[in-house]
Amino acid sequence: MYEFYLGDLLLPVAPESLQIKIKNQNSTVTLINESEFNFIKAPGLSELSFDMRIPAVKYPFANYNGDLKNQKYYLDKLKKLKNDKKPFRFIVNREMPDGTGLYDTNIRVSLEDYTIKEQAGDGFDITVSITLKEYNDIKTSVVNIADDGTATIEKQRETDNSPEPQEDKSYTVKSGDTLWVLAKKFYDDGSKYADIAKANSIANPNRISVGQKIIIPAL
Repeated sequence: MYEFYLGDLLLPVAPESLQIKIKNQNSTVTLINESEFNFIKAPGLSELSFDMRIPAVKYPFANYNGDLKNQKYYLDKLKKLKNDKKPFRFIVNREMPDGTGLYDTNIRVSLEDYTIKEQAGDGFDITVSITLKEYNDIKTSVVNIADDGTATIEKQRETDNSPEPQEDKSYTVKSGDTLWVLAKKFYDDGSKYADIAKANSIANPNRISVGQKIIIPAL
């Protein structure tokens, strides 16, 4: 079983294929004696691409996370992810038929572009080709210059104005919830999903169940 999430959006049909391209930033220079030298650098941002099928009717193999939703629901979600200009979590849960968990993908990404395609052979279903790119926060530093001209560099601290609960709260998991969604809801910061997982001794933060009671810790 495969489950694909774009933020809090569960794809109704798992894509047939997923391509993750690890970008290269190495550079090669030619010396005066015509020999080459390769400068090895840190990898670039990964690029991910896949086709998302949006059904027009209910299929037994699809996961609608509750009731069947119309195609406009999914297209509006994609539009919002693009227009919000904010990174979100791309999550893939992989599980064998016997319930054995495989490796999972959990990465912050931006929605680069998507193309909506309609083909006669697909009936009323539509397909959306999606391209994502790995997202990294910009790290900045400040330079302090003393009276004697000595300069020191320190990492700039980011101001966090996100609302946080003042005391632990109990929450019952609902359809469509993920720990990232809950962290975004309670802390306005999805990256704090690990704090919720730790407070509840959840070994795999990608797997929670509807009806499960969890603690939202005060941070």
